[in-house]
Amino acid sequence: MRDSHFQPAPLSDPLGEVLHMLRLTGTLYCRAELTAPWGLIMPELVESMMFVIVTSGHGWLVMDGEEPLLVGQGSMILLPHGKSYRLLSNPDAHAVPLFDLPVESISERYEIMRHGGGGEMTRATSGVVQFDHVAARRLVSLLPPVLRLDAWNDDGGHWLQSTLGLIAREASAMRPGGETVMTRLADVLVIQAIRTWLDEAPEANLGWLAALRHRQVGRALALIHRRPEQDWSIAELAGEAGMSRSAFSARFTELVGQPAAQYLSQWRLHLARAQLLETRESVGTVARRAGYQSEAAFGRAFKQFFGIPPGGVRKLAA
Repeated sequence: MRDSHFQPAPLSDPLGEVLHMLRLTGTLYCRAELTAPWGLIMPELVESMMFVIVTSGHGWLVMDGEEPLLVGQGSMILLPHGKSYRLLSNPDAHAVPLFDLPVESISERYEIMRHGGGGEMTRATSGVVQFDHVAARRLVSLLPPVLRLDAWNDDGGHWLQSTLGLIAREASAMRPGGETVMTRLADVLVIQAIRTWLDEAPEANLGWLAALRHRQVGRALALIHRRPEQDWSIAELAGEAGMSRSAFSARFTELVGQPAAQYLSQWRLHLARAQLLETRESVGTVARRAGYQSEAAFGRAFKQFFGIPPGGVRKLAA
């Protein structure tokens, strides 16, 4: 049920609205105390985003297909696609699988790990977060393998230095509520890392992201995202965008890479798939929420697009 007090933001910032849809969920946060020499192997985690924040000392992040990165104090590395990586005291250090190391569990979602040979100390906070909206998944799929925020090299990074400093203090003191503070601050840093890439990367001005930034096409996309169940016609979307039907159709297809009607249909099906996986609602209810008048029509469209009937998605996930 809709919250009657919720007022959607103006349609002037569709890209910001997609960022809001990220709705990150922390699955695991770990404070690591590492004494040289040390090395960790992080396994691949499907549909998850991983990050490492070095609060003191330094380490090397090594990932297949990428140049090794020296990660110093005040730096954050974000790995949007959950790919396996190694974090090392030096590029040649021996690495141990993360799950082979003992940890001190503070809660179900927070733990402390101590590892290494007794030399120079490096402290880091790492985390695994997930995202539960189709818009978020599409945005994350467009991100590069590695994003980096460096507090010391960022001209406007005073807030970042302060945030990392607060995380470091919470990690070292672990006062009451420290876990909550750290997880909330880490979520802010994840969003900021993505925002920085959106502001600076040339590829962030292409395709779907360019369409979201477009004043008229972006408005139509925002309406589709907000009200996918509505029986939108191309004429209605063009009118909302303030364009003629032909001009809107051509511009939408040029920027997004597919016609508006196809985008709407696929968007509905992706939302429906997420609801089937994340809720226990009936297929008929999910179909109606996705804008389908009959469960049979929904089932045909779903199977044609995903290659499996709606009910099969839940069985496969189980």
